Amino acid sequence: MAPRNSIHLNDILEAATEIVDQHGIKELTLTSLAQKLNIRSPSLYNHVSGLNALRSMLSVYGYRQLNQVLMRAAIGRSGDHAIREMAKAYINFARTHPGLYEITLSEPTNPEAVQVSEEIVELVTQVLKAYQLEDDIALHMARALRSILHGFASLEQKGGFGLPLDLDESLDEMIETFLTGLHTRFSPNPQHN
Repeated sequence: MAPRNSIHLNDILEAATEIVDQHGIKELTLTSLAQKLNIRSPSLYNHVSGLNALRSMLSVYGYRQLNQVLMRAAIGRSGDHAIREMAKAYINFARTHPGLYEITLSEPTNPEAVQVSEEIVELVTQVLKAYQLEDDIALHMARALRSILHGFASLEQKGGFGLPLDLDESLDEMIETFLTGLHTRFSPNPQHN
């Protein structure tokens, strides 16, 4: 193995992401990561204190990546259009980075992960302000949207959709149903009680 100079933490996180996306979380070891980076395993300890620390950092990295994807989807959009684009971006992130998506949710008590996840919640609640929702209701609706998207992403990753229907159409139908619910329940002039 030829020595590789100037390995940075971002290089490590990108290589770890490739491993978990291609082979799954269980295949992420310090040995497999060192091989991917073409370095010796002890060199990783200059950046991480061990496998658990690496997984924790990868979780935060995943939340940051997801946050960026959602922000890009929301920029310049509002209301229904923003929610549709954010939903597509969320599912695309889970499809593109299945291992990173899975590990992102595996460290729910990591303070840095909590901070970034709160930024995501804030982004979603900002988008939901277009519906004139009160604070608690906006949080409930943010949870509802996350539940829809995470449920869909998880079922898709586990092969839970066996029927021969287009998954993107199913996603669109779910989001449209969610939006119809928002309009029906929270419209200033509701047509239904």
